[in-house]
Amino acid sequence: MADILAIRHVDFEHLGTLEPLLATRGHTVRYVDAATGSIDAAMADEPALVVMLGGPVGADEEALYPFLRDELSLIERRLKNGRPLLGICLGAQLIARALGARVHPGPGKEIGWAEITPTAAGKASPLAQLAACDYRVLHWHGDILELPDGASSLASTAATPHQAFSVGPSVLGLQFHIEIVPDEIERWLIGHAYEIAGTDGVSVEDIRDDTLAYGGSLTACAATMFSDWLNESGL
Repeated sequence: MADILAIRHVDFEHLGTLEPLLATRGHTVRYVDAATGSIDAAMADEPALVVMLGGPVGADEEALYPFLRDELSLIERRLKNGRPLLGICLGAQLIARALGARVHPGPGKEIGWAEITPTAAGKASPLAQLAACDYRVLHWHGDILELPDGASSLASTAATPHQAFSVGPSVLGLQFHIEIVPDEIERWLIGHAYEIAGTDGVSVEDIRDDTLAYGGSLTACAATMFSDWLNESGL
């Protein structure tokens, strides 16, 4: 029976390079697709780790996408359990909302490869392993989150004050994508084609070229960062 639960919103935004790392530690993964699967808060109880993945909908759009209510309920129950929880992009925003913080549109979309700036807390956390790739990561979001009460901000960019946050050693939210599999970038370029075309200063060619230039380095340091976090979380 799988002991890792991953809630997925679009097929190509999966666990990526985190999945084989989990496999080497003896974990197995169960994906539940938010749009078509059944999500119940009780699903938060058993897994060793719950991962809320990214997607192109807003974390506050439950009126349009009712499954978000079920996800928030699951996250709230997981937080009460005090067990490991990871959120990536939309997943991080949903965790922030479950903790009472606001999610809202940022000053502009951040799409493509760019550096984040770690905070002092970030440099003392597993996020410090991203120094090996100069803190250069793949961004793909338009909304930003406010920092939840009791959380530590781990990194920022000019447009996004809280690019990553933690709550204790076992809850981590990442606005950016370090799980990206570089060889799968074409799936992202196709899946988000209209968003790319509608965002000034962003092009398919630049994202493709930057992924070729930086993807390998990120894969290596992301594995180390995730390993450190899994260790801190008791996994």
